[in-house]
Formats: sequence, C-alpha cells, structure tokens
Amino acid sequence: MCAWFLPPFIRVASSNPLPGLSAHLDKLVYHHGGKSLPEDKPHAFVYFITIRNSSDRAITLLGRKWVLQQPDGSQVVIEGDKIVGETPRLSPGEQFSYNSYHVTGVDTRAYGSFHGVDEFGNKIHVVLPPFDMTVPES
Repeated sequence: MCAWFLPPFIRVASSNPLPGLSAHLDKLVYHHGGKSLPEDKPHAFVYFITIRNSSDRAITLLGRKWVLQQPDGSQVVIEGDKIVGETPRLSPGEQFSYNSYHVTGVDTRAYGSFHGVDEFGNKIHVVLPPFDMTVPES
C-alpha cells in the first residue's frame, strides 16, 4: 500500500470533543461481493463500530462525517444526519454499536467522526481512529 497523506481535519465546526466519549472499530470483515457489486467496486468491507459514553453527561448523536482517502490522494467525503438511520441517546455508561459497509475498487483509508449534542445543548463530537480497507491481492 502506498504511503498515506496526513489525515484531514474532520471535526464539525464549533463542536468540542467530549472527554470520556470514544469510538472504536471493533471488527473489519472483507467480503468479495461477486456479481452483486459494480465492476469498478467489487470489494466490500463490513465494519463494526462501538461508540461508548464514559462521560459525566448524556449525549445524543445526530450525524456522521467520513473521509475516504485512496492512495493517489483522492478523497470522497460522506456527511449526513443520523447513524444508520438512528439518533442514539447515550446516558453515561451506555454504548451504541452498529455495522455498515463500504464498497471499493482500490485500497482505502477511512477517517470518521460522529457529532451531536450533550444534555446541556453543547455541540460535541468524537473521532474514530482511521482504519485501512486493504484489497486482497488476487
């Protein structure tokens, strides 16, 4: 895999990280989709993520932002409301786990963040550490 460029700054403007709020990639599974995927993107990666609230306040997650970077430096930015169709509310000590997928034709590095508000209305975010989706050699 080629050397990656420095990661983009992916936080939401005017939000702050909340100490104790964390996001982790639990598992990444490669699946060759065969004829069900486009010819130019025949590789599917299913990822499992957990967002854990170990802070001292309840939070509501409102959306996410992903930057998908390829070895040539090109990027795709995906932003949107909700997380897999949900706006999870997490009290202290609770967590939210989900899985989703990405299809690609080349190696890809994913940077992710989730944003929302705390119980006082303060805008917050949490950054998911980057992870690589490496296409197996044929």
